[in-house]
Amino acid sequence: MSLGTSTELSRFFLTASLRSNSQKPRGSQCTFSYVSSRLLPMLGHLKEVGARRNSRNLPIISMSREGVIVGAVSKDAGLTYKDAGVDIDAGSELVRRIAKMAPGIGGFGGLFPLGDSYLVAGTDGVGTKVLLAFETGFHETIGIDLVAMSVNDIVTSGAKPLFFLDYFATGRLDVDTAEKVIKGIVDGCQQSDCVLLGGETAEMPGLYKDGEYDLSGCAVGIVKKDSVIDGKNIVAGDVLIGLPSSGVHSNGFSLVRSVLAQSSLSLKDQLPGGDVTIAEALMAPTVIYVKQVLDLISKGGVKGIAHITGGGFTDNIPRIIPEGLGAVIYENSWEVPPVFKWIQEAGKIEDSEMRRTFNIGIGMVLVVSQDASSRVLESQDGAAKAYRIGEVASNKGVSFR
Repeated sequence: MSLGTSTELSRFFLTASLRSNSQKPRGSQCTFSYVSSRLLPMLGHLKEVGARRNSRNLPIISMSREGVIVGAVSKDAGLTYKDAGVDIDAGSELVRRIAKMAPGIGGFGGLFPLGDSYLVAGTDGVGTKVLLAFETGFHETIGIDLVAMSVNDIVTSGAKPLFFLDYFATGRLDVDTAEKVIKGIVDGCQQSDCVLLGGETAEMPGLYKDGEYDLSGCAVGIVKKDSVIDGKNIVAGDVLIGLPSSGVHSNGFSLVRSVLAQSSLSLKDQLPGGDVTIAEALMAPTVIYVKQVLDLISKGGVKGIAHITGGGFTDNIPRIIPEGLGAVIYENSWEVPPVFKWIQEAGKIEDSEMRRTFNIGIGMVLVVSQDASSRVLESQDGAAKAYRIGEVASNKGVSFR
């Protein structure tokens, strides 16, 4: 995730955030109780996340290796990412502390000087999306997600990916499942025109349950020093160009699973407003933007690029804009995929929470000069859409109008 504000934490960190009633945060309208993992076998008949209920008909808000949180959510209470176990502010604070020890950290990719070029590296995983892969049996594309999260980070500097390394960890190796996952990694590397250089398969009995695995990966690319995209020459009035996402991508799944838990629909049901099931919509692989972004950079005028991951619009766009400037986003300037409309409605999620958690239909934002914006928008073809979604403003922060 590079040491930025991406805070789609692993299920191990989710365990540490489970709260009892006495630790309920102020303002929460949820009632929780904790069920020990010893009781999990009793819940074995509850197959689908969307249908999970305990004996008091309370929705299961979250599950972890250590137990289950069950609770009743007020009909008037909207879900938040923090309630689902992920604290974006805490992640940002950790980055600030690490930056004191290792100055220069905080970008989407890390730059290492090499002659007249920079090697650019990024690392990430796929977050709790793997839990839905276990539940749905969709293992063929999770590897694409893994590659995408790293190569999309390093291309924000203008770097062309060179190679990728993966790490596949499991309790008991299921060769057929692992093959499906790694095939997705190979597909992702082909899409980003980089080499799968190697990786590690770790079998760790006792750490993962049967059928479970986790993934991480690292991508390394290269860019000439005089071609680095760093946002330093961005000025007020520059244009924000948004590239569409395929859906949720690989961030925000802790909140997605909380929505599923309180929804009346299951993963097998058709997505409201869509022509696929909820499972198919949620498991759609992350778009790999490498070729499209490098093509747009070659046209000239690209000043900054933000990968919209954990932190959404609110936290990621300011990372590439000079101090003192901000951004205005034009609402309704792009097509929002039906999956986000369902997530917001089913979870009663506030607009501000959606914008800080999800990409809401835009997976990459380019800051370009006004002249370049015309070239970008006029040259797009049907297979690679781009939208004018806003502009750089003289006021700090990200606002919507």
